[in-house]
Amino acid sequence: MQPLKLAKELPIPAYLQDVYWWAYVHPKAVRFFERQWLVNLILWGHFTRLRDAALSALSSTSSLQGLTLQIACVYGNFTPHLVAKLAPQARLDVVDVLPVQLHNLSQKLPADAPVKLLHSDASQLPLPDHSYQQAVLFFLLHEQPETVRRHTLSEALRVLQPGGRLVIVDYHKPAAWHPLRWLMWPVLHFLEPFALDLWRQDIQHWLPEHARVLHQRTWCGGLYQCLSIEKTTEPVKPPSQS
Repeated sequence: MQPLKLAKELPIPAYLQDVYWWAYVHPKAVRFFERQWLVNLILWGHFTRLRDAALSALSSTSSLQGLTLQIACVYGNFTPHLVAKLAPQARLDVVDVLPVQLHNLSQKLPADAPVKLLHSDASQLPLPDHSYQQAVLFFLLHEQPETVRRHTLSEALRVLQPGGRLVIVDYHKPAAWHPLRWLMWPVLHFLEPFALDLWRQDIQHWLPEHARVLHQRTWCGGLYQCLSIEKTTEPVKPPSQS
């Protein structure tokens, strides 16, 4: 694993500092939330299912070839399992704007892991066009305001090679009958206010034009979703809005 180099004068985005200081920014928050059982509990016991769905969607084969980009660190064992899926000579880059999150991730990976940690804002990636075969956004978009979310998706597609795969796992609007719907709404409203955007709009609403949704699946009565997206060379007509 390559040593972490911090970017000079890279500020913590205001929305992270104001809304998510309690979950990601403060070192005590990292120590508290970095527990596998707790991450699984927050996702109502679906962490393993969602993790494995993301890993399967990244590649149709048993291993990941070439370069993979993970945009934002994740509590729990998502990244170690992603590293285990890498083929020989393959590499994983992980980008995050918070040094505390990158340092935390480095403690979960072996020293010889083929991983590079990048200190950068997901909405302004300092990476060349067409660099990666696949990229993954695991429960990131719901934490971002709409403008930042659009830029993040645009950047994720920009750094992918044509025909490359972007996998997104995140919240989704649950069915009207779902008992957790009435519990999750106030939780998200007060603790993760941007997440309700994903109840109001399909993620396809924020995708750039060179993105084709190959597959979309939901779990837990629609509370969670996984999208597999291909980067195209030609613009894709957006889905009609009802």
